[in-house]
Amino acid sequence: MLPRVSAAPDVLTLAFRRLRPDAVLPVRQHAEDAGLDLCCVEPVRLGPGERASVPTGLAVAVPVGYAGFVTPRSGLAAKHGVTLVNTPGVVDAGYRGELRVLLMNTDRHEVFAAEPGERIAQLLIVPVALPATVEVDALDETVRGAGGFGSTGR
Repeated sequence: MLPRVSAAPDVLTLAFRRLRPDAVLPVRQHAEDAGLDLCCVEPVRLGPGERASVPTGLAVAVPVGYAGFVTPRSGLAAKHGVTLVNTPGVVDAGYRGELRVLLMNTDRHEVFAAEPGERIAQLLIVPVALPATVEVDALDETVRGAGGFGSTGR
């Protein structure tokens, strides 16, 4: 059995602001989960193939050097064919507006419905590099070179 690794003593704090009193603050279902569940604050009804920008009623202060990734919930995808149009949705450190989830129902026959307070997505906070950019005349050579999407498979 692998040894358990303890969390670092410096715990990252993530500040949320309710923009509506009925907004549900994000929580993890289990202490070790990576994602914080995001809930809707309005009823959602998506017919087959429909998409919608769904409000959470929350704003978040993502620390500089991190990004918030809004990702689908695997249970909604498996049971209902519901995913995110732009997965992951990126929440930049400077953004202070409402977190909205761009849901899409990929099921060809069934309507998807969610009531206020239901979990619709999850938020992951991920460290990101903030590199400076520079223009060059040429890039270094690699084995792959300019081979594009699907070029490494058979």
